[in-house]
Amino acid sequence: MLFEWDENKNRINKAKHKVDFVTAATVFDDPHSVSRVENVDYSEERWQTIGYAENTLLLLVVHTYRVDDEMVVRIISARKAVGQERKQYENGSF
Repeated sequence: MLFEWDENKNRINKAKHKVDFVTAATVFDDPHSVSRVENVDYSEERWQTIGYAENTLLLLVVHTYRVDDEMVVRIISARKAVGQERKQYENGSF
C-alpha cells in the first residue's frame, strides 16, 4: 500500500492537530484498525480509519483510495480520536 498527501495540508494538520501524515499512515499497520465510509457528501468517496499509530496513539484518519497499478491511500486529515470514537473502537462498533 502506498500513501500520498498534500504537503501543505500536512503542515496545516500538524499545526492544528499535532499529528503529521507520516505518523497517521502507521494507523494502517494496526491489525485492529477499522475503516468506514464517511457520511458526508463530497465529490469523492471519503473514508475514516481508526487505529493505533506507532502502537501508542489512537488516531482517526480521513482519506480516499485510488487504485492505479497499486492501492494508494491519499490522507486528507488526521487527529487524535475523541471519547465517543475511542469507545466505538474499543467495543467494536466503529
